[in-house]
Amino acid sequence: MRIKVFTTGGSLDKGYSTEASDFVVQEPTIEEIFREAGAGFGYEIEPLLRKDSQEITDRDREAIVSAVENDPSERILITHGTDTMALTGRQLMGVEGKTIVLTGAMQPAAFKTTDAHFNIGFAVAALQLLPAGVYLAMNGAIFDPGRVKKNLSQDRFEAT
Repeated sequence: MRIKVFTTGGSLDKGYSTEASDFVVQEPTIEEIFREAGAGFGYEIEPLLRKDSQEITDRDREAIVSAVENDPSERILITHGTDTMALTGRQLMGVEGKTIVLTGAMQPAAFKTTDAHFNIGFAVAALQLLPAGVYLAMNGAIFDPGRVKKNLSQDRFEAT
């Protein structure tokens, strides 16, 4: 199996910047995560954005949809910030004939305590098993982008 990965930033790729004295979106971490895990599948990574998901605009979402539509891959993983992941997922629901899974992390991959690695592994498994459609893979569960919300007090996603 070969998958295409589009990265957009979000907490998954955040790290601490001493210059900014804050956490900022840095280089995509997924290549390192795949390498450390000994990924046994082919993949291609294409960075699209380096933004916190709250900064992603409608124009950015159009660019994500266009990139997915124009890529020949049938299995696509999108790393995305969790705050607006469902919104981007809903925008992608018009894409046909592809299995598209969005995932991210509540805590940056660089943190000692993070859900990033688990969510990415789970999303890759989902890509191999799910039929064509658009899904969110978070917290060990698969969600329909049109029927999910982020529960801020519990730090997880829930079906609505």
